[in-house]
Formats: sequence, structure tokens, C-alpha cells
Amino acid sequence: MSPNFSASREQPAAAHNIPQGLILLLAAACGIIVANIYYAQPLAGPIGHALGLSIGATGLIVTLTQIGYGLGLLFVVPLGDLMETRRLVLASLAVSFAALLVAATAHHAAEFLLASLVIGISSTAVQVLVPYAAHLAPAHVRGRVVGNVMSGLLIGIMLSRPIASFLDDLWGWSAVFYVAAGFMALIGIALAWSLPPRRPEVGAHYFALLASMVWLYRTTPVLRRRAFYQALLFGAFSLFWTTSPLLLAGPVFHLSQRGIALFALAGVAGAIAAPLGGHLADKGWSRAATGLAMGSVLGGFLLTRILHGEPGRNGSFAALLLLTAGAILLDFGVSSSLVIGQRAIYALGAEYRSRLNGLFMATFFAGGAICSALGAWAYARGGWELASLIGLALPLVALTYFATEKARKQD
Repeated sequence: MSPNFSASREQPAAAHNIPQGLILLLAAACGIIVANIYYAQPLAGPIGHALGLSIGATGLIVTLTQIGYGLGLLFVVPLGDLMETRRLVLASLAVSFAALLVAATAHHAAEFLLASLVIGISSTAVQVLVPYAAHLAPAHVRGRVVGNVMSGLLIGIMLSRPIASFLDDLWGWSAVFYVAAGFMALIGIALAWSLPPRRPEVGAHYFALLASMVWLYRTTPVLRRRAFYQALLFGAFSLFWTTSPLLLAGPVFHLSQRGIALFALAGVAGAIAAPLGGHLADKGWSRAATGLAMGSVLGGFLLTRILHGEPGRNGSFAALLLLTAGAILLDFGVSSSLVIGQRAIYALGAEYRSRLNGLFMATFFAGGAICSALGAWAYARGGWELASLIGLALPLVALTYFATEKARKQD
């Protein structure tokens, strides 16, 4: 039977206020789990050297984790509409725990690369927890609750790289994965103790569930539109954070790795926008908030270009301040748009949330991966001048498409 959004019903759990302590636990869990995907990024060089990987093959350390995450979004996250949520999350955390220990103790490249793929797949537990939080929250505060949980996820992303660099400096790269495995054990115990059970009402088999995702994507214009918005904005985000470390380490700023890590911490400030965007959506201002989010990403890239031609002489400090402000604006816009989009698709029906979330995330994650590679290519050929021009173009395209939304009220 085809899904019927108009007939979707909330389950009774959503009728009561979700405890603040549970929101904080879900936010912390999302941040801790999602960090697993990003720990290896600043460590790819040392890991590749230790395991005998060539310079060209070292990129597989990051790439396989991303591929695994994409596979998990399409094939694991939909299980949230079929399996009891707590059981699915705890099973994923157990797999993450084992894969992180394999990564920490790996003596051969093949072991580590296989573990990287599994780490990516199992880390999609975060995308089961986010719609679970939406299920628990009453409709009138759902955007704020999802925003608070997403703040934890975004902070986890931003802190993962500096933490990995710090632990590597102290005890070596293996320690990063040992610590991450310990975190999986601790958060697993906390979730097993605290999560209320939630069993979906969907009676379909797994393969029927996967087949329904094609139908959902084709017949849900809200999903397609919001996913396209976020693919462009997350693409801008990925391009910025791929190329800005190259700019900071270059002849203009001469920052050390520690300085670049401190710069990355500035982006954490943008994570506060996640609950703000959800709050505005709860108030019925989703359209205005979406435009503001896109404008913020555009403004962030504009700020980075103001003193681009001068910093080599006497404007380096001012240019660094503008780059930092641009990073905060960029992260502010991307996180706001993300929560507004999630709130919009979660409103379509409790029984479809995991599948809708998987499709939404997979679409914009692909946009991020493509634009990250595009940013590296552009920086190699035209420096920050070319890379930031592409970064400017992405929110402009999003704004252009956004301008058509009013005429298409069904979207």
C-alpha cells in the first residue's frame, strides 16, 4: 500500500513533553556518535604512514568512512520505521564499538580500511535518534527539540577534528580510536538505561520498506525541495571547511595546525542556530527563516572576500577576523536550514520519518561530498579566489530555487 501522508497519525508518546534531561542525552549521544566519522580526517597522513599506505591510497581512509555512512543512510536508517528504536540504536553502537577497536589495533591497511567502512555504516545511528526525538516531542515544540538534538550533532562534527589532533599529539593515533570506543560503551549504557521504547507500527518487510523509498522520493515534493536546498548549503559548508585550512596554512596567514584547530572551534558558535531555526519554524516562520539561512551562507562567503587582495601586507589580522566571522555565519545558516528542513519532512508522518530522514540526509550528504572534491580542485587551480566564487554560487542557486517556492504551495 502506498503511504498516505494526510492520514498519518502521531503515536501517543508525542502527546507529552519530552524531559529536558533526555533531550540533553540525545544531543550528547548524537555528537559523540557522529564524531566517529570525522576523527580520521586530520589523522589520515600518520595512519597511512603507519599502515604502509601510499599517498594516493591514504585518501581511502576518509573516503571509505563516507561511503559507509552513505550506505547506512540508505540501508540502515530506514530500519527505524521497522524495528524497535532502542534495539536498533544499541545494535549499531555495539558494531561501532567493535569496529573502533579493530581500527585502534590494526596492523594492516586492509583491516583498518574495512573498519573505516563499518564505522561509517554504524554511525548512522545518529539519524535514527534524530527522528526518534521528533517522535517523542509534541508538535508545537518539535522544531526546538530537533534543533537542540542537532546542536549536539553539529558540535560533535566541529569538535571531532581538534580532539583527534589533540589526542594524536599526546598518545598517537591509536588512542583516538580507543577513546572513541570507550565513548560508544558509555553512551550505549546511558541510552539503554534512559530511552523509552518505541516500536513502529509499520508492518512491511525490509525489502518492501526499501522499495517504498523510491515512491516516497518521487511523490514527496517537500522532501525533494528541502533536500536540494540542503545539498547546496551543505555543499558550501563542505567546500569552505575543505579549502579554508589550505588557505590558513598558506602564505597569507601562515597558521600552524594548532592555529587551524582553534579556527575550527569558531565554527562551533554556528551550532547555536540549530534550536533557533527550529524555534522559528515552530512559530510558523519557516519560509522567512529559510531565506535568512540561505542569506547567512551567502553573507559568510562574501565576508571572506572583502580583504582577500590585501592580507599579504597589513590586513592579515583583519582578514582572519572576517574569515572567522564568515565561518560562523556560514555554519549558522547551514545548521538553521538543516533543522527547518528536518522539521518539515518529519511533519509528513511518524511512520515514515526514518525513511524520509534517510533520503533527506543521503541527498545532501552527496552534495557535500561532491562540493568538497570540487573545492579541493578549485583551490588547486585558482586558490581561494576560485573556491570562494563557487561557494558564493551555491547559496545563490539555492535562493533562486527558493524564490519559486511561493508559487508552488504544495511544496
